[in-house]
Amino acid sequence: MKKITEKRPAPRVALLIESSRSYGRELLMGIAKYVRIHGPWAIEFEEGDPGEHFPKWFGRWKWDGIIARVSTPAMARVLGETGAPVVDLSGSLPDSRFPQIRSDEGAVGRLAAEHLLERGFRNFAFCGFNGTDWSDMRRASFDRRVAEAGFSCEAFENSGPLRFDKTEDYEEHGESHERDLMVWLQALPKPCGLMACNDSRGRQVLNCCREANVAVPDEVAVVGVDKDEVFCELSDLPLSSVILNTQRIGFEAAALLSVLMAGESAGALSNLVKPMGVMARQSTDVLAIDDRHIASALKHIREHACDGLDVAALLRAIPLSRSVLERRFSSVIGRSPNAEILRVRLARVCRLLAESDLPLAQVAGMTGFEHPEYMSRLFKKKMGITPGEFRKNSGPTGFPAR
Repeated sequence: MKKITEKRPAPRVALLIESSRSYGRELLMGIAKYVRIHGPWAIEFEEGDPGEHFPKWFGRWKWDGIIARVSTPAMARVLGETGAPVVDLSGSLPDSRFPQIRSDEGAVGRLAAEHLLERGFRNFAFCGFNGTDWSDMRRASFDRRVAEAGFSCEAFENSGPLRFDKTEDYEEHGESHERDLMVWLQALPKPCGLMACNDSRGRQVLNCCREANVAVPDEVAVVGVDKDEVFCELSDLPLSSVILNTQRIGFEAAALLSVLMAGESAGALSNLVKPMGVMARQSTDVLAIDDRHIASALKHIREHACDGLDVAALLRAIPLSRSVLERRFSSVIGRSPNAEILRVRLARVCRLLAESDLPLAQVAGMTGFEHPEYMSRLFKKKMGITPGEFRKNSGPTGFPAR
C-alpha cells in the first residue's frame, strides 16, 4: 500500500509594506514573483501605511514569517514579540536585530554623480532629507564621487531640528520651507549638477527652480532616485532618475524569509542590492562643457551611438580634424571618442538586458553591434561577466531560481 504523505500547509506570511508609492508596490511585485515560483504562501497585506498602525488582522494569526519596512522601535518591538522570523526592508534602525535587504545607497549616490560628471559639470549640489539614513548615505557617496573627480558639493540644509519616522513627514516639512530652497537654488554656482535624494524631492526642486526663474537643465540639471513614473513625468520637465532594482529587493527578501522559515541561518545581517542605472530625461539633457565642439560631439554620440556611429561618421558631423577632436575630447572627457561611443552602446545593452527578454542578436542590432558575438566579448571584457549572467543577476524578468 502506498504511503500517503500529508500535505504541509502553506506558510502564513504578513507583508507590512507601504503601498501608495511605486517603491512599495515594486517590493510587493518582487515578493509575488518569488511566491509564484517557489510558493504557495498564505499572504496577508493591505493598502496603506502599516507603519502608522498595525492592520487589524495582524493580531489574529500566528505568523510563520514577516516581511516589513521596520520604521520605528515600537514596530520592531511588536514584530520581535511574535517570535516569527522577520526580514526588514528598511534598515533605518541601526540596532535592529532583524536581517535586512535594502538598496545599495552608496552605489546610488555614485551613479547619480557619474551621470552628472559625464555631462561635464564642475559645480555640484545635493538636496535631501537630512536625518534620514538613506538620504544621508546617498549624499555621502555623491560627495565622495564628486570629490574623487576633484570637485566639491554644496548641500541644502534643513531649517530647524529634524527627526521624523516617515518620509512623508520629511516631505511635508520640505514643502513648508520651499522659500529657503528657492533662495539656495538661486545662489548656487552655475551651471550646476544637482542630486535630489528621491523623485519626490527632485520634483520639488524642479518646481522651486520654476518659481525662482532658475533654468533647468541649463543652469541646474536635476537627477532624482526611484524612477517613480508619476513624480518623474508630472514634473515641470521629465525628471532623470536613478533606477533602483526594487523588485529584486522584494524577491531576495522573500527568498531569505523562506530560508529563515526553514530554520536555517540568515548569514549576513545586511544585504545590499545595486541599482540598475539612470533613466535620463529632460532634466539632465544638457552638457556643461565650455568647448562647444566637444559638447556637440557628445550630444551626437548620445543620440546616434546605437545607430552604428563610428569616429569617421562623427567627424562628418563635427568640423574638426581627427587628431584635434581626439586630443580635445580626451582632455575634456578623459577618454577617446571611440571609447565614449562604446560606453554609450554598452550602457544601452545593460538597459535592454535588464528590462527585456530580447535575444542577444536583437540586443546587438539595437545597440549598433553588427555581430552579437563581438558584443558579448566586449561586454565580458568591460563588465567582467557575460550578457547572460548580467541579465540573470540584474533584470526584473530574470531573477535566479532558489
